[in-house]
Amino acid sequence: MAAATKKIAKKKSAGRAPEVATRSKARPRSKQGSRVVVLVATRKGAWLYHGDSTRKDWRPDGPHFLGHIINHLVLDPRDGRTLLAAAKTGHLGPTIFRSTDYGRSWKEAARPPAFPKAPSGESGRAVDHTFWLTPGHETEPSVWYAGTSPQGLFRSDDGGVTWEPFFTINEDPQYLKWMGTVQDGTPDGPKLHSILVDPRNPAHIYFAMSGGGVHESVDQGRSWKPIIAGLEVVEGLDASNLAFHDPHCVRLCPSNPDRLYQQNHCGIYRIDRPSNEWVRVGRNMPKRIGDIGFPMAVHPRDADSAWVFPMDGSSVWPRTCVGGMPAVYVTRNGGKSWLRAAAGLPERDAWWTVKRQAMAADGNDPVGLYFGTTSGDLWSSRDEGRQWACIARHLPEIYAVETGQPG
Repeated sequence: MAAATKKIAKKKSAGRAPEVATRSKARPRSKQGSRVVVLVATRKGAWLYHGDSTRKDWRPDGPHFLGHIINHLVLDPRDGRTLLAAAKTGHLGPTIFRSTDYGRSWKEAARPPAFPKAPSGESGRAVDHTFWLTPGHETEPSVWYAGTSPQGLFRSDDGGVTWEPFFTINEDPQYLKWMGTVQDGTPDGPKLHSILVDPRNPAHIYFAMSGGGVHESVDQGRSWKPIIAGLEVVEGLDASNLAFHDPHCVRLCPSNPDRLYQQNHCGIYRIDRPSNEWVRVGRNMPKRIGDIGFPMAVHPRDADSAWVFPMDGSSVWPRTCVGGMPAVYVTRNGGKSWLRAAAGLPERDAWWTVKRQAMAADGNDPVGLYFGTTSGDLWSSRDEGRQWACIARHLPEIYAVETGQPG
């Protein structure tokens, strides 16, 4: 266990993918006073909140797709104007919408993510909804990835117009066994999520499954391996069985892509590659709060800093703020200690739930933080969590919050 906490060596192990010559810089520059847009996906549509350079004033843009479920809304950081929305509509079913003009107009994907039709007489799988969208590497400007429920991994090479499955995952007998069934107990169905692309190398990709664990490829998806050492599972279950592993959210640190954090059904974890063992840094959270939750955000320039939003993880799993007192907790030392950051939030009787996609950080200096609740409130902090303010109320149930910088 101790070896997993050592700093990453400069020399990579032989099993890791080599860095490409066109890699992006490992440490992004700070952006003082850059304009920010906060993208909010909800159970009844999507909204964009445009902030000024101070992030004090916000202009709402929406609703888009009013009445339709939007699971994820993402602005492409490679051009600052292309938007992809993962939607589930009453008449089109699960689909992807795309805008190339910053949301002024939208077109449906010509071929959204879908599993192959089963042979006649056999039962197959059908995509219930696309849950997660991730832009590809900056050297692959037309590549996107999508994760679905039930678990499936898809890729688009034309900017999100058409999608193809990763058969190495979607149809692999072992992965199908790890994925379990649509009745596995995960609210809203099992999900493939947290698709992460190493900013140094487009061939190095991670994803997570609820349930099914965390997985890594170093050859752009041709082969995968699980990374579950050190992760705990629900008491009484077998930790060697990937089907019992339930990562809620995995984040890669932009300033040090060899460090990942994870908010899990069974705690908060960190891993420093090339180690394959996760360390439960959530044990350092206050005992009365615990380390159970869903979302996580990481600092864009400091791999030691991360934020979580704890939930009540008692035996009946209420999935609400502990004691009705909402608070974000921050670490500044890689999880060795955690501090409460709740100034401006309600002090009591706020029984919020914050879902796994509903917390995000921007790239400004100081970093702005944002989270949305299932009761439809959108909160922000301009100073890395020291002070919070509500910037939107009475939205539909918030499913996901992302940030972007307009081009």
